[in-house]
Amino acid sequence: MLTFIPTPIGNPQDITIRALKEFEKATLFLCEDTRETKRLLRILEERFDFTYPEVEFLSFHEHNGAERLSEVAERLKDEQVVYVSDAGMPVISDPGQILVAYCQENGLEYDVLPGASAVITAYAASGFKDGKFLFYGFLPQKGSERSSELIEVMNSSTNMVLYEAPHRIEKLIGEIAKLDENRELFFAKELSKKFQNYYRGSAKKLLEAFETINTKGEWVVVIEAKKEKVKALYVEDILAFDMQPKIKAKLLAKITDKNVKDWYQELIY
Repeated sequence: MLTFIPTPIGNPQDITIRALKEFEKATLFLCEDTRETKRLLRILEERFDFTYPEVEFLSFHEHNGAERLSEVAERLKDEQVVYVSDAGMPVISDPGQILVAYCQENGLEYDVLPGASAVITAYAASGFKDGKFLFYGFLPQKGSERSSELIEVMNSSTNMVLYEAPHRIEKLIGEIAKLDENRELFFAKELSKKFQNYYRGSAKKLLEAFETINTKGEWVVVIEAKKEKVKALYVEDILAFDMQPKIKAKLLAKITDKNVKDWYQELIY
């Protein structure tokens, strides 16, 4: 049987009793990063009534997931296998979804334990009144794809939750401010860790505040919904862009009724 186990997003005391019991029963650990998993297990052994398991640890991440699955597929039927990501709920912005799909397609038993989630924790801390939100994950790192997806996020009628890397967090605030400097934002840094911090305010105020903030660490961003559309792109604007036809077709499809394929065919002929 395969069990997906959430791990603490920072503070090791957030581990659950069920998770510890599953760790002790496991015969195989599939890990997003074996080094991170072993480090956590050593901490748990030192601080809690837990015995470090003498079992096999294999990496399972976005680059080797498909290949690794072919190696361990048979073992999922007969052994007590656990999958853990580096921190938080597995499968959420995580390669574990490959394993879930495999179990569903092949009728294999699996279980997902409840546990710490940066998305839920940050949204609860944001204080936004509307209980509805959408989780977007990471934006593209750069280019027109990042710009177009951020516009989509900013135009959402529902509060949005993003992850962002520390070296891009100030860039993100600046991008948001250019679209809507009055948009209310919430930033959570290093959730549940020693240097946890919350920041809430308009994009303009936070952009100024971040000039003196240490941005190192993991960030979760909550963007409050706004009914009015932000600075929009029009068809003629996109057609004038100097960019690859595939990217241009995606942008055009987002703001028209025509699909990506039709736009692409029109652009290349």
